Amino acid sequence: MSATTSAENPGNARVLAQRETAVAAPPKRRKRPKGWWVPFVLLAPAIIFEIIIHVIPMLTGIWISFLQLTKFYIANWGAAPFVGLKNYAVALDFNSSIGAGLLSSFTVTVGFTILVVGISWGLGMSAAVALQRRFWGRGFFRTLFLVPYALPMYAGIIAWKFMLQKDTGAVNHFLFDNLHLNGDKPFWLIGGNAFWSIVIVAIWRLWPFAFLMLMAGLQSVPEEVYEASAVDGARPFRQWRSITLPMLRPVNTVLLLVMFLWTFNDFNTPFVLFGNAQPASGDLISFHIYNASFLTWNFGSGAAMSVLLLIFLLIVTGIYLMVINRRSRRA
Repeated sequence: MSATTSAENPGNARVLAQRETAVAAPPKRRKRPKGWWVPFVLLAPAIIFEIIIHVIPMLTGIWISFLQLTKFYIANWGAAPFVGLKNYAVALDFNSSIGAGLLSSFTVTVGFTILVVGISWGLGMSAAVALQRRFWGRGFFRTLFLVPYALPMYAGIIAWKFMLQKDTGAVNHFLFDNLHLNGDKPFWLIGGNAFWSIVIVAIWRLWPFAFLMLMAGLQSVPEEVYEASAVDGARPFRQWRSITLPMLRPVNTVLLLVMFLWTFNDFNTPFVLFGNAQPASGDLISFHIYNASFLTWNFGSGAAMSVLLLIFLLIVTGIYLMVINRRSRRA
């Protein structure tokens, strides 16, 4: 029957022959396009520098955390004895002076981070919403708000250090000489006041970054959405809650994480404000680890604290991203 059909219709015979040949023939390998190696060449310098600048020092620090690397072995690191998890045990022993100091510094840093990130985000959001719509002088205020972010970091913090001095500082001069407050002029850089000083300086430095990111995110929100909601009777707070926040969710997801990591690892602010003799209320954990390493010359203990800090930040970041992903899937 098939032979008769093929003889009567030679076209079918050709099609059948082509199908059999296609089935029998092995699949052809796809040839790589010309220039396939160009992306790898372009990425190679960045990968190499990333390995040299970040990966190798990080692995070195992890290895040092298992050594008793003190001032006696600085000249020859290879001779430092291997102590295993002893440095971690000492850092996590909260009954000892080293562990208690680390725990106190961690507690101060948590409170510092919550206040700085929360207030900075609130100020940045308020300023971004206030300057969203066009009005005369909007460009001036946008530039003015970004001045703290544009200033060199050390110059801005040193200026605050002079302003927070007891007798010659501008803060006490304004509060007690101009506003005529009662009482003695306080020391802002020592004692319990040091915590509020470092919080204020950190907020002053960070909130313009939040303002810049949120202002850029608001540029993608159509003006017609707010006009339509206003026609429906939505007031400004309802517009912010139902339109602005949902539209800025991708921006806020990244912004809050970056602000948290920057603030929790802040080293420059306490170092410039207090020097090496930081008060207990301003003892942020990055500065605490620095002092534990370079003042006592116990690099093994300092490296163990750094690894513990890294593990904590990785756990918090992972939990944060998991929660955000679950919420985005439900939405």
